[in-house]
Amino acid sequence: MNSLVELKGITKYYNVIRALDDISLEIEKGEILTVMGPNGSGKTTLLKILAFIDKPTSGEIYFNGERVVDENRSNVRTKSTMVFQKTVLFNTTVYKNVAYGLGLRNYSKKKIDEKVRSVLKLVKLEGYEKRPAKRLSGGEQQRVSIARALALDTELLLLDEPTANLDPKNVSIIEEIISQVNRDFNTTILMATHNMFQAENITKKAALLLGGKIAEIGTVQEIFGRPSKNFVSFGRLENVFSGTSSILEDGTSLISIGDGVKIETALMRSGRVTIFVSPEDIVLSKKRIESSARNMFKGRIVEISDLGSVVKLKVDAGREFVTQITKRSFIEMQLNVGSEVFLAFKASSVHLI
Repeated sequence: MNSLVELKGITKYYNVIRALDDISLEIEKGEILTVMGPNGSGKTTLLKILAFIDKPTSGEIYFNGERVVDENRSNVRTKSTMVFQKTVLFNTTVYKNVAYGLGLRNYSKKKIDEKVRSVLKLVKLEGYEKRPAKRLSGGEQQRVSIARALALDTELLLLDEPTANLDPKNVSIIEEIISQVNRDFNTTILMATHNMFQAENITKKAALLLGGKIAEIGTVQEIFGRPSKNFVSFGRLENVFSGTSSILEDGTSLISIGDGVKIETALMRSGRVTIFVSPEDIVLSKKRIESSARNMFKGRIVEISDLGSVVKLKVDAGREFVTQITKRSFIEMQLNVGSEVFLAFKASSVHLI
């Protein structure tokens, strides 16, 4: 294990409220770890402790193998920086906002100038140096906050809901920045979010935080591919169905989920079951699809959600299914609410919860 940070039994109380409950976690050098969870689950508290803004009530923190104690806390704190969900900028220019932390660290004027211009280019705000920071759009202000953090070249970058309430264009830019910083500079990143699609897009490893406890941790494929009841409860996942399953002669199972809709699965299970089908595993077409997929349904689009680069579609095929396609495919197929479509997915795409 090549861990940058290790938490052992971290508990945090605010008066009588227990915000974190016996958290043990390792963050590997150079990885992006996403912590998912609903509001109030403890995500921000966890990030503040990792930024050494807050102290845990109990437990131990190790940074680069060294236990963090009062004597070395100030030094370790310079190796970690946090971007808050609510953007806080000084009432001055973009340049001075980004340069602020560098000045506190006694960087030379030349070095500050190089750094500011470099990170503003990285966050696609090149040429914004003289603009008043507080007059920028919400997305641009958040990118200034990220630039201010990146200028410090810390080993650990902590992002608290970095794209909350932003428009799709800025969401896409910030996600690209996160991936590029990790890829080009090997910066270790911990991102807190309640956006499952974002977690899936830019990270390989995720943890689910519920009620101050880590309910699950693993690869994105493990958590999203075979979601547990904890994950379903948090994510309110689409395409979760309960029904009665019967084993067929070929070893597969047929699950009746109501309204005459039956789903074939590669699982051998009889009796009452709950299943999940990922929207990404459902193929959508305007014509009947010739494929080996065991499940084929005809329906009509009843809801469309534009998520930027992808479009989420809700299709009524007796039961409502959610699928997602690229924006380009959506435009090319000229889809709209009421369009007749066909859905197909493999028996192996059906997961038991």
